[in-house]
Amino acid sequence: MLSIIARWSARKGKITSALNPTEHLNNSFPYIRHIIIQLHHYHQHSFSQNPTQHYASLLQSCIARKAVEPGKQLHAHLCLTGLGYNINLATKLVNLYCVCDKLSNAHHLFDRIPKGNIFLWNVLIRGYAWNGPYQAAISLYYQMLDYGLVPDNFTFPFVLKACSALSAIDVGRDIHEHAKRTKWDKDVFVGASLIDMYAKCGCVGRSRLVFDNVAERDVVVWNSMLAAYSQNGHPEDCLSLCGEMACEGVRPTEATLVTAISASADVAALRQGRELHGYSWRQGFDSLDKVKTALVDMYAKSGSVNVARILFEALEEKRVVSWNAMITGYAMHGHANAALSLFNQMVDKAQPDHITFVGVLSACNHGGLLNEGKMYFDSMVKDYGIEPTIQHITCMVDLLGHSGRLDEAYGLMMQMKVIPDAGVWGALLNSCKIHGHVEFAELALERLIELEPDDAGNYVILSNIYAQAGRWEGVAKLRELMNERGVKKTIAYSWIEVKNKVHAFLSGDTSHPMSDEIYAELDSLGARMVQAGYVPNITPVFHDVEDDEKSRMVCSHSERLAIAFGLISTPPGTKLLITKNLRVCEDCHVAIKFISKLTEREITIRDVNRYHHFKDGLCSCGDYW
Repeated sequence: MLSIIARWSARKGKITSALNPTEHLNNSFPYIRHIIIQLHHYHQHSFSQNPTQHYASLLQSCIARKAVEPGKQLHAHLCLTGLGYNINLATKLVNLYCVCDKLSNAHHLFDRIPKGNIFLWNVLIRGYAWNGPYQAAISLYYQMLDYGLVPDNFTFPFVLKACSALSAIDVGRDIHEHAKRTKWDKDVFVGASLIDMYAKCGCVGRSRLVFDNVAERDVVVWNSMLAAYSQNGHPEDCLSLCGEMACEGVRPTEATLVTAISASADVAALRQGRELHGYSWRQGFDSLDKVKTALVDMYAKSGSVNVARILFEALEEKRVVSWNAMITGYAMHGHANAALSLFNQMVDKAQPDHITFVGVLSACNHGGLLNEGKMYFDSMVKDYGIEPTIQHITCMVDLLGHSGRLDEAYGLMMQMKVIPDAGVWGALLNSCKIHGHVEFAELALERLIELEPDDAGNYVILSNIYAQAGRWEGVAKLRELMNERGVKKTIAYSWIEVKNKVHAFLSGDTSHPMSDEIYAELDSLGARMVQAGYVPNITPVFHDVEDDEKSRMVCSHSERLAIAFGLISTPPGTKLLITKNLRVCEDCHVAIKFISKLTEREITIRDVNRYHHFKDGLCSCGDYW
């Protein structure tokens, strides 16, 4: 398949931008007031010949400048002259109050004027859809239907935006049916709004159905569908759709590139990310702040943290989101000191937000910096007034638990204002595994079964804790419980990109065309590793098989198959990057350290939690993960 960039680059065109529609307006609010005063003195001259037109022009100036105070003066003047309820002028006043976030004023006036103008309804619905309360926008929509008006292609995007904000899927479906009956569902902007609404409600499949139904798809509806895939954890589908977009000759925008670059980051698709970077540079998009920040995030998440830092330093304006991307990137790679150093630079130049502290606490967690983590957690609340979220609590529970302070971790969970979710309980359970704490592990699994009953990984962790404690009856009961519930282990898979092609592997996989060579390489490595002192850890294998069979199963885990393929498919000394959909297991972590030393290779594993950089028999995580 041709690359996305090749298709876009094959098209010639010119980027155009809309002119600022308010450039012609006078910047002086006193000027507007002066005109209002002058209107009092004109009765027989040109202003009195067509006063409505002049009032409308003044109101439009106030709307463009969001000048609410002069607008209020003009409103008062209109009431004095008897024009306060003129439908055209009143509609502009409602619009002014809405754009200035004075919705109570807008609604008060709305209730006192004729309502046969669809634009009037759209203006107020838009105001509530933008500023809330969102339910008011939906209520107005249904009132409009009762009034006998038919929604148009402006009404639907506004009310659907309110549905998106509330995740009101049932209302959204009802409005979708209205759009079908009025034939507006095929409109580009209505279609884009429907796609966004379904995506925000987690129904990405319905988003695609809407997308396929839009009559003439342009970049707006393409961007909405790309965002739907990206926001709902379908980065591969997002990149695939980018390919379709390029094939159809639809020229990308800044939003397109930001979404595509972010999708590349989510799957660590460095090659595609580099292509998008090159395209952005050739077309001048790389000068745009959002694109540059997306590139920083992409390189950091794709293992090239040094490249990300170079791009970060080249940013002319470092916004909070830019600092966050770099700090989080360092945290993912276990570069805790670099992350904290960057945060200390940030506080003098930008105001940290809750995402900043997720990155900072994650860095402390991945680096095992307990005291620093506690200090930053306290500072977040006391110095910056940021209320701890689930993500902050998860980081702290993980950090405290890894450090052996399980009682303190559990106490923090019980003190939090929000109910602990699966991530928090999972962090506690993983800590129990490290320290063999059976009681807390049983409590954590009990809660996790309520929250995510089909996740086999939680059962396996407690089973391993039981096995380490010699409580084999507990192992048997867990196995029986899994069978009763029909719980099956999540299929683990890993992938590696070699010569611009992705090769994916399952545990024990024999489907690859080079399977014989891969297993021969594993056997050779296994013999050398044993000589060097490696002993397989078969505890995590949850099967009724003999120990030698368990050893074979451990040694054919998906990440090892990907590594073996990389070793036989690339020149000596080539760095290997493998991505895994689950957490790398303890035995593979030990094994890869041996492999990196014996083969003199740098091997990077990106698992579901973080990056592990293996070199000369050591891992960047310091065996703390």
